[in-house]
Amino acid sequence: MVVKGQMINERYQIIRLIGEGGMANVYLAHDIILDRMVAVKILRGDLADDEKFVRRFQREAIAASSLTHPNIVGMYDVGEDNGDYFIVMEYVNGKTLKSLIKKRGALTLPEVIDIMNQLLDGVKCAHDSYIIHRDIKPQNILILDDGTVKITDFGIATALNNNELTQTNSVMGSVHYLPPEQANGRNSTVKSDIYSIGILMYELLTGKLPFKGDNAVEIAIKQMREEIPSVCLVNPEIPQSIENIILKACAKNPKNRYDSVAQMQEDLKTALSPERKNEKRIVYKYDEQDLDETREFVKETREELNKNVKEIVDNDMCDDMTDKKDGQDKGLNIALFLTIVVFGLIAIFIIAAVVIYPKLSEVPEVKIPSVANLSQEDAIKKLEDAGLTVYDDVKEEANSEIEEGKVIGTKPSADSTIKKGNSVTLIISSGEGGYTILDYTGKNYYEVKAELELQGIYVMIEKKDISGLENKNDLDPYEIIDQSVAPDTKLFNNEKIILYIPDIVTEYPDFVGEKWTEDKVREFCDANGIIINVEYQESDEYVPGTVISQSRAKDSKVVSGMTLKIVVAKEKVTTTTTTTTTTTTKTTVEE
Repeated sequence: MVVKGQMINERYQIIRLIGEGGMANVYLAHDIILDRMVAVKILRGDLADDEKFVRRFQREAIAASSLTHPNIVGMYDVGEDNGDYFIVMEYVNGKTLKSLIKKRGALTLPEVIDIMNQLLDGVKCAHDSYIIHRDIKPQNILILDDGTVKITDFGIATALNNNELTQTNSVMGSVHYLPPEQANGRNSTVKSDIYSIGILMYELLTGKLPFKGDNAVEIAIKQMREEIPSVCLVNPEIPQSIENIILKACAKNPKNRYDSVAQMQEDLKTALSPERKNEKRIVYKYDEQDLDETREFVKETREELNKNVKEIVDNDMCDDMTDKKDGQDKGLNIALFLTIVVFGLIAIFIIAAVVIYPKLSEVPEVKIPSVANLSQEDAIKKLEDAGLTVYDDVKEEANSEIEEGKVIGTKPSADSTIKKGNSVTLIISSGEGGYTILDYTGKNYYEVKAELELQGIYVMIEKKDISGLENKNDLDPYEIIDQSVAPDTKLFNNEKIILYIPDIVTEYPDFVGEKWTEDKVREFCDANGIIINVEYQESDEYVPGTVISQSRAKDSKVVSGMTLKIVVAKEKVTTTTTTTTTTTTKTTVEE
């Protein structure tokens, strides 16, 4: 059980749980050596003894460790500590695309194009490193407040040159984004990721999934058979050129898809150009039903039956000519009888497979009983008596009403209905807890934000109009001028506070001269979300390390996300030429 304050590998101090998955839990932690916040993914205790899951977990580390890209969550460390298998990753304080879609529905076309460009950039980096993600979905895409996209969870990623293919790793990933070839149990390629990206693009533009069903099998069959619905019908404002990108990415036959994400990205970059304004709907070059194995099976079965009937009739016609008519009738009757029997057996098999077997193998559902205020031991017993199992890892939460150490509840919550034998997580009270909020006005918001997040408090930063303040000219752009929670109030884990900073228009200073060094300019850019591009030039006039010129004019407005280019002086290399004179001395020896 991982608890708050626990040290992993004598380096990473656990702060709080920030995510739960079927294979691992993710914790916010503090790297005490490098003094930074990190995300630590720890394999669930009930899976640590399963060699298959450990291998898959380690494969994520191997796959992700080779990838360095601004749109991919970085991986810092991997190891095992007292039976806990862990991966240490970059901590990204953002939300998933799935939560953004749930909150807003369909996104605007410019937003979708920006997100897709970043996503394709990251996936291209993975593909260039011979890594297929194999589980691209909005739950695995994080987006920061500044719009930066980060791809995470390479838990089922695989190397392109990996020949191992098992049932476990051949058909994985969320079924709503599952390519037809993976649904068929075939091997994955870069085109499999392209299909999932196309489904994701559809969802971003429409706010809904293209294929729905009552169960995973039904959705998988639709992925294999049905053409993706038209985004232009959902929103007529979307141009045909954009829909064509989705249609090409989501073709059932991989031959009709883009050959690479780079090709898809190039298509996306020109999609809104005037030349493509009246583009026609795409027509596939290859048959889209190549993957329909069910139809192929039925076709082969019918051909085999027809062949058998023909052989029976032909054999009977070779009998004695005096009994020719009787022989033909007999052969036809046998053929008809066999045909009826075979089709009857096939019908029985289909009914058994589709109707009877699922009913016989169906797992009954049970209602999760309430275990609030019970001891952990009593709660486990009550849940097991109800036919459920309990995860080894528990979740701790502060609670002023329930005694420390006792159970607050479960996840899923009480009265929820789940399959018998499934597992639930216990939520244990850590006592009243909470963190007393102070008066933060006048302090630097970076420092306060870091302090509060260490306590598990969710911090939001908002700018506030200062036109009515008398001392507005004396304010620092990063100074807290107000807060949403009053001082001396207690906040608990995951509760929110808003820190307000002055809405000051930041302008570019004059960087040229000895006052500004390269390091100071970088600090300015980091604080204002500016992308810096540094060029070095030899100079006699300027001290090495100082700025010679800047691409943004002095007093011009600073806009987050823009690029600033500076030229920095470096020491001029002096070339010294050495001339060597060789003197030859001639000695004469007289005999």
